[in-house]
Amino acid sequence: MASTDYKFEGWLGHDPSSVKGNMKWGEFEPKKWDEDDVDIKISHCGVCGSDTHTLSSGWGPTPYPCCVGHEIVGKAVRVGKNVKSVKVGDRVGVGAQADSCGTCADCKNGNEPHCFNGVNTYGSLYKAPKERKSMGGYATYNRTPSRFVVKIPDGLDSASAAPMLCGGITVYSPLKANGAGPGKRVGIVGVGGLGHFAVLFAKALGADEVVGISRKKTKEPEVLNLGADRYIATDDDKDWDKNNARSLDLIICTASSAKMPMDGYLKLLAVGGTLIQVGAPDGGELPPINAFTLIFGGIKVGGSAIGTPREIEEMLKLAEEKKIHPWIEKRSMKEANQTILDLEAGKPRYRYVLCNEE
Repeated sequence: MASTDYKFEGWLGHDPSSVKGNMKWGEFEPKKWDEDDVDIKISHCGVCGSDTHTLSSGWGPTPYPCCVGHEIVGKAVRVGKNVKSVKVGDRVGVGAQADSCGTCADCKNGNEPHCFNGVNTYGSLYKAPKERKSMGGYATYNRTPSRFVVKIPDGLDSASAAPMLCGGITVYSPLKANGAGPGKRVGIVGVGGLGHFAVLFAKALGADEVVGISRKKTKEPEVLNLGADRYIATDDDKDWDKNNARSLDLIICTASSAKMPMDGYLKLLAVGGTLIQVGAPDGGELPPINAFTLIFGGIKVGGSAIGTPREIEEMLKLAEEKKIHPWIEKRSMKEANQTILDLEAGKPRYRYVLCNEE
């Protein structure tokens, strides 16, 4: 298929009001084609909290117009001459990162998500000679350098695979890196779009115990149904931090409120335990941490970004092998504006996936 056979069209945010259901459908130019690229006819795109932060300029000024969406699945329809990993017709996906410099120490060490010159799948500018803005997956087509395009295993349906490409990998990567598996007791703070994936993957990795931690008791049945062994409701369970003190080895925190009870979370960790923050609030503000809680508990606090293409492939294979099915609701791509409003209202259980009609 020649490049002139299809148009790149999608939902474009033109200013911060776009997050209020005001995206406009329109044509856009992708990055300049080179022979390392893959063009993807998009069938599915997951809806991520990052999309709303970007549409609203919550994480900093957005280069409007912007087409968001970085949980992209579809069919490769054009493949550059230099590409060996993908062929036309393959079912492929793209996550939150579209490019990196490939030459810095982090890229050479397999830490591409930490590259200072990394390109996000949307809202970034490709460096010359590629140039142009990166545009995401609320669209008909996507163009991405092949290093960041992964094949989708046959045993995973596209709608389930899409939200794994950001939501899934954001928690899978720190779970794997911090030893979630046999012998580990793992807590998940915030069981929503990210947190529900963390419960699923912690169980799949073989953790001895997985504990869901959220504010309200009303969510307990859902979290246990996901596979969690226990549940802690920080608003409703009296003395929850004292009654569960030193009961966990690892906590993945997907919450992002400056008012969350961080010191209480840390007290849940056994001596030498680790809390990894993945939730990213507007402005980056988190609650203060008490130094004595860290010192007396020998506790470590860290952060984690997304994951590399290699980690994404590993995660997808695990999901296929363990038959992991995220809780998703499919929506028509035509309903993108309403879907953003519903996401902002906290309605999804637990991820929306936009589907192109074809």
